[in-house]
Amino acid sequence: MTSPQSERLPDFPWDTIAGAKARAQAHPDGLCDLSVGTPVDPVPEAAQRVLAESASAWAGYPTVWGTPGLRAAIRGYASSRWNASGLSDAHVLPVVGTKELVASLPLQLGVGPGSTVVIPTTAYPTYEVGALIAGATVLATDDPAEAAAAHPPLIWINSPANPHGAILSADAMRAWVEAARSVGAVLASDECYGEFGWEAEPVSVLDPAINGGSLEGLIAAFSLSKRSNVAGYRAGFLVGDAPLIGELLAVRKHMGLIVPGPVQAVMETMLGDEDHVSVQRERYLARRAILKPALEAAGFRIDASQGSLYLWATRGEDCRITVDWLAERGILAAPGDFYGEAGRQHVRIALTATDERIAAAASRLA
Repeated sequence: MTSPQSERLPDFPWDTIAGAKARAQAHPDGLCDLSVGTPVDPVPEAAQRVLAESASAWAGYPTVWGTPGLRAAIRGYASSRWNASGLSDAHVLPVVGTKELVASLPLQLGVGPGSTVVIPTTAYPTYEVGALIAGATVLATDDPAEAAAAHPPLIWINSPANPHGAILSADAMRAWVEAARSVGAVLASDECYGEFGWEAEPVSVLDPAINGGSLEGLIAAFSLSKRSNVAGYRAGFLVGDAPLIGELLAVRKHMGLIVPGPVQAVMETMLGDEDHVSVQRERYLARRAILKPALEAAGFRIDASQGSLYLWATRGEDCRITVDWLAERGILAAPGDFYGEAGRQHVRIALTATDERIAAAASRLA
């Protein structure tokens, strides 16, 4: 009898800060939960309207590949926002939220025991989980040459990054493309925070200036969760190498991994509208302008954090000590060791809280 799959996986990270959460909740003015990246702002009215209007139109099953209208919207977005060129429907694929994709991509690509999956040194935990589910070995590195030397079938990069918000330069992105291609690896670029660059402008592997005019071996993952404030809709998509997308489409048909029809309609509408994205960007930027100086005044140093929805903060001590210090003030943060040993002296502080909770956290830090 095989051992349970769960035994191969690490503990769910947030279970380890239950004590700190309880202490923070006991604060007289309530909890300021800055530990998770869950959007708290209203779903755009257009998304709500389209969801309601399309609810009765889907008595039958939608397709894994998505509607023609959705595929066109994805192509249009990738071209206008990320400078992708020469896209056809064969280059795009909707997914049921990108966490599902990250966790199952190694399996869907046929990666298994004896193979290595490369992930960033400080990384979203699901990259590792996906490799472990597939039975693969994990190599955590930020060095393209070291990654290539391992001859992996799959390399993950993430920019703007979760948890630390670093943004890869164009030169760094090109180096990853070249390294992956030198050993025939798939380069999966998680660009779900691409709309949120504060101190640098994000670039995409889809840009011909990065990929040399070819999408060979490349997949870029995008999400509407943060961009369009619809995390609960589970709406994401891939753009990349047509043969790779075709392989994933074939596998996902067998698995029944289908974005619900009404959600596909919402995605089509949201990808064609930039106004709501600008509104959300300004919300996060305003919260960042309050929280970052408050942390710095309280003795924290903010590292990286050029983009995404987080501040990567340190007081030069073990992250669990910092988590407890913040919890005594009613603030809950994510310890950096959630994301690898390299993060052990940092905490991740999210901007995904209401204006009122961000202001409360800032006042408590003072």
